[in-house]
Amino acid sequence: MRFTKMQGIGNDYIYVNCFEETVRDPSTLAIHMSRPHFGVGSDGLVLIEPSEVADFGMRIFNSDGSESEMCGNATRCIAKYVYERGLTDKTEISLMTGAGLKHLQLRTRGGKVHSVRVDMGSPELNPRMVPVDLPGEIILGHRLEVGGMVYPIHCVSMGNPHCVIFVNDPDDVDLPSLGSIIENHRIFPNRTNVEFVTVKDRHHLRMRVWERGAGETLACGTGACAALVASVLTGKADRSAEVKLNGGVLQVEWSPEDNHVYKEGPAEFVFDGIWPEE
Repeated sequence: MRFTKMQGIGNDYIYVNCFEETVRDPSTLAIHMSRPHFGVGSDGLVLIEPSEVADFGMRIFNSDGSESEMCGNATRCIAKYVYERGLTDKTEISLMTGAGLKHLQLRTRGGKVHSVRVDMGSPELNPRMVPVDLPGEIILGHRLEVGGMVYPIHCVSMGNPHCVIFVNDPDDVDLPSLGSIIENHRIFPNRTNVEFVTVKDRHHLRMRVWERGAGETLACGTGACAALVASVLTGKADRSAEVKLNGGVLQVEWSPEDNHVYKEGPAEFVFDGIWPEE
């Protein structure tokens, strides 16, 4: 099976062109291929598929084999893949994901995609839709006790669940310990992604992320969007900001006109390979 490894500011996935390849058990394949040292090594597996309602379809499987609804960095990588590998000549494409239809605008130069702007849709704040098992119409500043400490949490869905926590310095957080506990906390019926965020100023955020089903990753596009939404709702930032993650920088905007969140950043090929039959 032919595959391509790609990364969006360090968030690396294995991409399979399902116009040409057949993947019968993507969950198991994601576990095997994602292993460092014994596999390709990645945050998960992404299938690029035909779609009856969009230009392309996407399914994403985390490194633990669980299927996720959405990945912002993966959408940009797919845009670069389908354009530069000749599956489309469009610079505006639609992509059907587990979180619904997404629209992507490709910035091209010399036949190459140098960045992609993604319409991530409207943030979901209703706790029953995030989902988070807490009362109320919005979860901002709920005090969650974890490991003897209390953390005010802010819950947002960008097609997948996010728990945003503001801290003085994300680099001081014991992310492997704290991230795992919060990801699997009983108030999150579908588990959650966890973002630790510092607001540098009203247009600059710094973030580390613990991804549901993958652990700490260098970047998370939906997490960056959730971080900006939480920052705006708590009065810490304006609606357009640069979000710096360990793998690089994303530009994120929460538009007041349509309530949609827009994210822009790069995508890069790492290498192509052939996975042997197991």
